[in-house]
Amino acid sequence: MEIEGANCKYRVSACEDLEQLSVERPIKIDQEISGLDVLVAELHRVFSGDHVNVHDVQKLMAGYKSNPKDWKKYAKFDRFRYTRNLVDEGNGAFNIMILCWGPGHASAIHDHADSHCFMKLLSGSLEEVRYDWPSNVEPEVMRKFKRKNLRRCSNGTDLNITQNGNNIGNGEYQNGEHGNEEYDMQEMEEIGRTRLEIDDVCYINDALGLHRMENPSHVDGAISLHLYCPPFDSCRVFDARTGKPTEAKVTFWSKYGKKIKRVIEANPGGK
Repeated sequence: MEIEGANCKYRVSACEDLEQLSVERPIKIDQEISGLDVLVAELHRVFSGDHVNVHDVQKLMAGYKSNPKDWKKYAKFDRFRYTRNLVDEGNGAFNIMILCWGPGHASAIHDHADSHCFMKLLSGSLEEVRYDWPSNVEPEVMRKFKRKNLRRCSNGTDLNITQNGNNIGNGEYQNGEHGNEEYDMQEMEEIGRTRLEIDDVCYINDALGLHRMENPSHVDGAISLHLYCPPFDSCRVFDARTGKPTEAKVTFWSKYGKKIKRVIEANPGGK
């Protein structure tokens, strides 16, 4: 399946060919979006159908030009941590939010719970740091994809699927999270860095790796717009020194421009 065929209404593991699941650069913008409310309305229109094209969502995000008057009511900062501020719940098909990053704020290394993640920079600058999966932690997307292909394999032969360059055959991974074995600690491997400036858009899913976001400025804040489809309320965060994953709830600092009662949770964000 080419990327144009990937359906954002379903988990990444529903795609036929994970090797093709990436987004081309630069993005060709088909239409300019005149405001954040128009972008949200266009997303509702697109997600009302049975099939939602990955490139179409990417182009809509790119077509909106950042204007502070559109999003300033959602831009709520916290002195000690970045904030996640819900803009729209997308009728359950997606959610869109604004993240506010104070000087030096950063997310943990995290996955995206088998969902699609789009991000657009609205103000300031952010750096995306991507990581390879620890060799002893199998992403859910690979586990599901492998099972699906094994069911299709009628001749009983093993599928040779690789992760981090290692042949993982058709067996299940066992680690400290899913099995009883002692966790094999290993430092996370960085595989790339990208600096995002205003109106830049990026895309990631679990088949492409893990990432964290950071505000490189120690003076200025940064603001980013995020879209997740399908939505999720928990993901895994990873210790950079050991690669060990931990389940974390994802919470909001505000909803629809109004601050909500704060719940102290591990907040991976930046997805």
